[in-house]
Amino acid sequence: MTTLTLAEAHTLVADALVRCGTLPPAARSVARALVGAEADGLKGHGLSRVASYAAQVRAGKVVGDAAVATTRARPGLLAVDAAHGFAYPALDAVIEQLPPMVRDQGIAAAGIRRSHHCGAAGRPVEALAEAGLVAILFANTPAAMAPWGGSRAVFGTNPLAFACPLPGRAPIVIDLSLSKVARGSIMAARQRGEAIPEGWALDAEGRPTTDPGAALKGTMVPLGDAKGTALALMVELLAAGLTGGRFAAEASSFLDAEGDPPGTGQLVLAIAADAFGPGALARFADLAGSIEAQDGARLPGARRLALRTRAEAEGLTVPDALVAEIGAL
Repeated sequence: MTTLTLAEAHTLVADALVRCGTLPPAARSVARALVGAEADGLKGHGLSRVASYAAQVRAGKVVGDAAVATTRARPGLLAVDAAHGFAYPALDAVIEQLPPMVRDQGIAAAGIRRSHHCGAAGRPVEALAEAGLVAILFANTPAAMAPWGGSRAVFGTNPLAFACPLPGRAPIVIDLSLSKVARGSIMAARQRGEAIPEGWALDAEGRPTTDPGAALKGTMVPLGDAKGTALALMVELLAAGLTGGRFAAEASSFLDAEGDPPGTGQLVLAIAADAFGPGALARFADLAGSIEAQDGARLPGARRLALRTRAEAEGLTVPDALVAEIGAL
């Protein structure tokens, strides 16, 4: 195993992406997202993604020199074209431009189209919460789940994430996939040569499987059965139908360099914490305190923050083979 500081990991990733055809500003944006996810313990959205991202840039499936374009579609609406580049620079534009819009009118939304994998969805909403906003993100992904009772994948795992500020401390962040587990966890298991637990996924014939390769060729088991697929439908309509992104069944895979760009979408909604009057932050803190006061209970994200603090102090422990793979790209 190799130990890297966060700065060393960032340089490793950004340099690899630049060598493969990504403009330096976009490469740095991607590196911040992947290294941040790795530090938070979200390895399926971390350094394991670098090789596939680089291959997609080389193949033109991700446009390495894409220029993000933003337009004020309405006073409270920001339309963002990711131009078939990485999603992270488009999300950076949202994080920069949405807060002043919200300060002006209390609420605003950003729709991103022609996008790609948004990684750990909690990170952009956390950044907005740190700016004093309540934020929610909806993202659709390539087809991986069948409708309840069906057998053909028409929904992605379709993550959604929520964050709200707390006075004097880190925001509450909720980040979940609408499959029982994130597809990145299965990809990471395949890279490690490990089996996955039964109940995560079905193979191409609809049978339960513990083989991550078979799982990636099949479909994911939805979170909460029929309720999970109903929520996945909602996310498809908001993240792709509303924004002009491709629906899951129209999008190519995030995992390989085959085919044309995925062209998926994201929708970000942000509300000022004081939009309906003062006192919301104190109320948020009251509810958080009532949860943390119970033995054994914790707020979502507590483990993630602890791992982040440890990574900042001690660095990241990364398999030697992964470091070598990224360095050789």
